[in-house]
Amino acid sequence: MKILFKNRLSLVCMLLCGASLFAQEEPAKEEKKEPLGSLKIKFNEAGDKYLQFGIWNQTWFRYIENNPGTMVNGLPSENGYDAGIRRMRISTTVQLSKRFKLFFQVGMNNQTFISGGGTANGADGKGKKAKIFFHDAYNEFVVIPKTENFSLSVGTGLHSWNGVSRLTNASSNKMLTADLPIYNFPTIEMSDQMSRQFGIFVHGEYKRLAYRFNVNKPFATDIKPTAATIAVDNNQKGNLATAGYIFYQFKDKEAITSSFLPGTYLGEKKIFNVGAGFYSNAEGMATLNPDSSLSYHNISVFGVDVFTEFPVGDPSKKMSASLYSVFYDYNFGPNYIRTTGIMNPGTVDAGFTGNRVAEGAGNARFSMGTGSIWHTQAGFLLPKFSDKIRIQPYVVYALKDLEALNQTGHYYDIGTNFLILDHNAKISLQYSSRPLYDPESLKVTQRAGEILASVQISL
Repeated sequence: MKILFKNRLSLVCMLLCGASLFAQEEPAKEEKKEPLGSLKIKFNEAGDKYLQFGIWNQTWFRYIENNPGTMVNGLPSENGYDAGIRRMRISTTVQLSKRFKLFFQVGMNNQTFISGGGTANGADGKGKKAKIFFHDAYNEFVVIPKTENFSLSVGTGLHSWNGVSRLTNASSNKMLTADLPIYNFPTIEMSDQMSRQFGIFVHGEYKRLAYRFNVNKPFATDIKPTAATIAVDNNQKGNLATAGYIFYQFKDKEAITSSFLPGTYLGEKKIFNVGAGFYSNAEGMATLNPDSSLSYHNISVFGVDVFTEFPVGDPSKKMSASLYSVFYDYNFGPNYIRTTGIMNPGTVDAGFTGNRVAEGAGNARFSMGTGSIWHTQAGFLLPKFSDKIRIQPYVVYALKDLEALNQTGHYYDIGTNFLILDHNAKISLQYSSRPLYDPESLKVTQRAGEILASVQISL
């Protein structure tokens, strides 16, 4: 930990100094920024037939304190630097009329110098030539156009109109934080594809109540269980999944033009929403019986949340406060647990003779499992002092009480957004601290940290 704060502080200082260059020169009078346009081709004068594109990219630079017993590129590594592309997206919206819409989104995720690309050494090995794939591909039809009291749309395809919580429907280029916590997507990369499934969805509003529900066919999982006491992902029974999320808007109403909900409006709205949601898949998990047959267990996930954001103080200063809190209750069967290491550069060092941790190598952590998680994040947009940059510090806390572990885990993030052009051009700097568990006692024995700088450009 001392190395993390003393020897690697240069990364923090470099970014802070770079950001301060934008802020040092205050213009004599305020210059109003031109609004950022969109890549939109209109097919008629009314503007209800069009083709619109969205393009964005998030590049990451990190200093990682690795879990004990980690190798990086074949060599033992206690800590190290990392760079890569966390997300790259190209989205296309085709509005055929007021009632018919197509939406496509392609991109890639998690390409680093050592992972996310091919599997062999050489020209296409390790981190090279990451795969681009469709994240979303769905059709949508407006059954009841939006009126003062009610609206209803129906869609089909590979979609992200999810249930459970606001964070499960999060916009990943309008986040308050540098990244999403991942446990907000309960079936991520198991029975879904990057939080999407095939199915039929409905969404709309009733007065101030916004809703979305779906019936999906989960992606197939067939992991073979090895014990009666630990559930694994196995939905070979082929049951459909259902999900939904509703939230009531007490203050300003959100313009819900896509499935993705912002993490912060940067003070442009007065928001106070309370929501609740679920995800259910019968017999989506399995354990092993003594006679080698399988016992199946239901997946049931529930979430309740609150989101508020409001301007603070002198309107000319454009300050605002943001708060989001969500409680998740997960049931994936007995003692189910998952580890996740985002863009993890590490592998297990078989020759390590020290004290290992239960999470594994690199930056892996226990992400989610049967049990509960309470996640809270809060941010404050500081008073406007420059036309060059805005600053928005934030904090995040997560409490994980998982059945498979013998001690609750406390996870912390603290960071700052440097908003050069709101969400369209920003740098996010974040420090994260994670607990590490002893493989025998399954109790916390130490902690590890990570410094992240995320650079985002989006249109």
